[in-house]
Amino acid sequence: MVVVAGASGFVGTALLPVLAEKFDVVALSRSVSASIPGVRWQSCDLFSLLQTERALAGASYAIYLVHSMLPARLTQARFEDMDFILADNFARSAARAGVKQIVYLGGIIPDDARLSRHLASRLEVERVLAARNVPVTGLRAGLIVGPRGSSCRIMVRLVQRSPVLLCPHWTRSMTQPVGLRDVVHLVNFCLGREEMFGRAFDLGGADVMSYVDLMKRTAQRLGKKRMIVAVPLVPTRLGVMGIRMFTGAHRELVAPLVESLRHAMLAHSPTLQERAGIEPQSFEEALDIALAGEQEAVEADEHLARRDHQSEHGRYVCSIQRLPLPPGRDAIWVAQEYARWLPSFFKFVLRVTVDERLNLAFRLSGVRQPLLELSYSRDRSSADRPLYYITGGLLAGEAELADGRAPARLEFRESPDRRSVLAAIFNFRPSLPWWFYRLTQAPIHLMVMKFFAWHLARQQPVARRAPEGRPVGEA
Repeated sequence: MVVVAGASGFVGTALLPVLAEKFDVVALSRSVSASIPGVRWQSCDLFSLLQTERALAGASYAIYLVHSMLPARLTQARFEDMDFILADNFARSAARAGVKQIVYLGGIIPDDARLSRHLASRLEVERVLAARNVPVTGLRAGLIVGPRGSSCRIMVRLVQRSPVLLCPHWTRSMTQPVGLRDVVHLVNFCLGREEMFGRAFDLGGADVMSYVDLMKRTAQRLGKKRMIVAVPLVPTRLGVMGIRMFTGAHRELVAPLVESLRHAMLAHSPTLQERAGIEPQSFEEALDIALAGEQEAVEADEHLARRDHQSEHGRYVCSIQRLPLPPGRDAIWVAQEYARWLPSFFKFVLRVTVDERLNLAFRLSGVRQPLLELSYSRDRSSADRPLYYITGGLLAGEAELADGRAPARLEFRESPDRRSVLAAIFNFRPSLPWWFYRLTQAPIHLMVMKFFAWHLARQQPVARRAPEGRPVGEA
C-alpha cells in the first residue's frame, strides 16, 4: 500500500492514477477530490500526529508532497515552522508503521551559502523526514510546469496581464524547468527501488534558460507581444507588489518564491531521467499541456487568490513559535520551565498551578475560575514532545465536534538536532469575540513567547544524561 500526503495538489492528482496501476493507494487530504479508480481518499489533518499515525498504518511506502505556503488568516506561524511539524508528524508516523521508503518532492538546493527561506525550508523538511530512520528518497525540482501549478500559473498570469515586463537583476538567474509528466514518471520510478534509498536527485527539464527567457518563451507560446525592460535596482518587496498586482496571488505565496529567484535553480546531475529511460520534456511541450483546459486554469487562478479555508472555518487558531533549546535540556524541561517562568513574567497578575498529574491551570490572581485548563496527556507525550490538551477555562471556546478536527492542544516539540523546540497551539477556539481576540490575546501570546525565547537563550548548558555503553559511532 502507498500513502500519498498532499494528494489533492497538482502533482498528486496527476500521480494518483499512475500509482493505482500497481499499488493500493490511499490519498490523504483534508478534503476529498474527484474519485479515481483504485484510490481511496482519506481525510487527515497532518498537524495531528494521532490522525497521521492512523492514516499511515499498514503502509509499505509513502509519498510526501506537502507544502504549507497557502496563507491562512488565523495563523501565527512562519510557513517553515508549519512545514517542520507536518514533516515530523509524517516521519514519526512512518517509523511507527514500518514504512519502507518515503519519497519526498522538494526543491533544488543551489550551491549558495545563504539559501532563501523557501529553499532552506525544503531542505529542512528533507532532513526531518530522514531523521526517524525511515529511508528517504529526495527528488529536488525547480519550476514544475503543469496544469494548476502555483508557480507556473503565476508566471503565465504575469505574462498574460502585463504588457510591459520590468525585469530586475534577479530575473537573469538561470532555471531549468521540468515538466509535470517527467516528475510523475520519476516519482513512480523511484518508489520501492532500494538503490534510491537515502539519496537525493535533482530533476531538470531539457532546457536551461534565464527567467527573462522563460517569460519571453511563455509570451511567444501565448501569442503575446511583450516589452521586456531591464531594471537595474528593484527592491524585492516592490517586485512582490508588482507580481501581486498583476496575478492576484497572495503575498504569503509570492514573497518566498520571488526571494528564491536570486538562486540559480539548475539540476546538478540530471541523470535520473536517463536511468528511468525517459527523454526530458521540453519547456514548450510542458507549457502547452499546462495551458490546455480553461477550467483547470480557472481553478488554478482561484487557488492563487484564496486562503486556506479549512483553517478559517470555525475560527480556530494555529500558533507556532520556534524557541532555542538550551544544551542538555529536552522538550519536557521546556514545558515545565514555561509553567514556572510565566507567573514570574506576569508578576502579581497570573498564577499557574500544577497537580500530581502534571495538569496546568492558569488563573488571574484573586480569581478562582481558571483562564485556561491544560490536561497533560501521558499516553501521547514523550520526552521530546510533551502534549497538553486545552480542556477548559474562561478563554477557551467550545469546539465544533462535528467537523472532525483533532482536539485543541499545546505541545512542545523538540527538533531532531536538539537545537530548538517548537511551541505549537492547534485547533484552539477562543471564547473572546474574534476582533477582540486579535487585538488582545493573540498579540499578548506572541509577545510572551518572544520573551520566553529570550529567557531560554540565557540558560546555562547542562550535561544531558545518557545510558552508558551506547552503540559504537553513535553521537
